[in-house]
Amino acid sequence: MKIVDVYEGVVPISSSIRNAWIDFSSMDCSIVAVVSDVVRDGKPVVGYGFNSNGRYSAGEILRRRVIPRLLDADPGSLLAEDGQLDPARAWDAVMTNEKPGGHGERSVAVGVVDMALFDLAAKLAGQPLYRWLSDRYGDGAPDDKVFVYAAGGYYAPGKTLRDLQDEMKGFLDQGYRVVKMKIGGADLAEDLKRIEAVLEVLDGDGSRLAVDVNGRFDLATALEYGRAIEPYGLFWYEEIGDPLDYRLNAVVSEHYHGPIATGENLFSLQDSRNLIRYGGMRSDRDYIQVDPALSYGLTEYLRIQDMLARHGWSSRRCIPHGGHQFSLHIAAALKLGGNESYPGEFQPTGGFADGAVVEDSHVGLTETPGIGFEEKAEFYRVLRALHP
Repeated sequence: MKIVDVYEGVVPISSSIRNAWIDFSSMDCSIVAVVSDVVRDGKPVVGYGFNSNGRYSAGEILRRRVIPRLLDADPGSLLAEDGQLDPARAWDAVMTNEKPGGHGERSVAVGVVDMALFDLAAKLAGQPLYRWLSDRYGDGAPDDKVFVYAAGGYYAPGKTLRDLQDEMKGFLDQGYRVVKMKIGGADLAEDLKRIEAVLEVLDGDGSRLAVDVNGRFDLATALEYGRAIEPYGLFWYEEIGDPLDYRLNAVVSEHYHGPIATGENLFSLQDSRNLIRYGGMRSDRDYIQVDPALSYGLTEYLRIQDMLARHGWSSRRCIPHGGHQFSLHIAAALKLGGNESYPGEFQPTGGFADGAVVEDSHVGLTETPGIGFEEKAEFYRVLRALHP
């Protein structure tokens, strides 16, 4: 097996919504196609990848560093002992001559290619990615369905409390039991009205509602909100302060007794380990949200899982950010606690297979080899247009 070419492009995933920190009016993402010399049914076998929402396209790093290193690597150095493509060895090739630290957008670029390589490896093996991963990195008995929650509740121009309630009712009608909304983009009094409006839709059951600050709060505000929302018994209080302010997170965890979730903006093993060491995270109730598509790919995510296990964390305490098919496969294979979902947002990259059905906040996986982008028609048209 040899990689013969890699094609790179950009796709817009913009919308008018905003959270407490950014709006998504100019959001885009990188896409890649990794073409192999293996031909099946008259066509080369191709692996596809992209980066999750929340980080912009990383084309410059892909074009100048990551892709050239992959194409320049000795083809044999990318293969495992059995002669099959090994994404971990390819990861070593694309990270050649990179200094430690400074993760930023580099982790996004590497993650895009890493996803494509795992898609390609599973396709070459003729397996859906979750089965391929479970056989190699799990226990060989993957979950057949994955818990998913519906992320929404964004701020938008002219959006009323009734609009927010209707949005959440729509999620429930689609089969979700747990929903998430944004807070921190208004003052506390208004956010409490918004939370209580959503709780009305959930029959007052706070355990079915998560709230997300997107890293906006300083310590005083974080504690003030924590005191106000703790009586609701929420599913979790997410990304309360800056993702690298471990001390803030630790102090909040001393005062807020409900579950805390964070990690979607940590892009490396080292940063994730510092969260566990210094962030006050509690393995009996809190959640780790590292997104494999943004954090140097699944190759790095597997290292993060090993680190968490050594610190006494169950994989079930991990629910990745991103709301896409790649993390869905990973969640099933590694027996994570679930996966995010963005019904209708961040298209064409977001969401699962076109025929996916959510029942009681769980969704199954397809048996299509690889990640299964071919079962997501609009996105597959975009990916297929990348290469001859």
